[in-house]
Amino acid sequence: MNKDKRVMKSHIASADDCPMLAEWNYQLIEDEGHRNPMTVAELEQRMRGWLTTGEYQAIVFDEKNETVAYALFRETEVEIYLRQFFVVRHRRREGIGRGAIQQLATQFWPQGKRRTIDVLVKNTPAVSFWRAVGYSDYSLTLEIIPADQKTSTQGD
Repeated sequence: MNKDKRVMKSHIASADDCPMLAEWNYQLIEDEGHRNPMTVAELEQRMRGWLTTGEYQAIVFDEKNETVAYALFRETEVEIYLRQFFVVRHRRREGIGRGAIQQLATQFWPQGKRRTIDVLVKNTPAVSFWRAVGYSDYSLTLEIIPADQKTSTQGD
């Protein structure tokens, strides 16, 4: 399929999507090398809370009758913060990510707001992707972790 003529359907995620989104969130954590130790069940509970309280909104993308990606974001008065973005592993490098970001920008996100995303610096494929779709470097967080400190459960 010509990537320029990609047709993806999308819908706003509901609580029914939470099991799938949690599994994909788990894969995202693995893929990016994040330290988050949450189980799929814990991720599902967290996702359900975010979606049912309206703290975050998720959009699910389908192409050729296959669910292929999702985006989880929060909108404030001045910003769209994209917390999670995932394309299924067997469909990467086909233009799905770029198409989904374009659809978010034109169909779901209002114009004129700052758009932000956090990316782990060691996740070089993600850093390259986000730069390629128009994001630019803004900050870098550095850390020293005490040897006896447990890993955090606050990440993605």
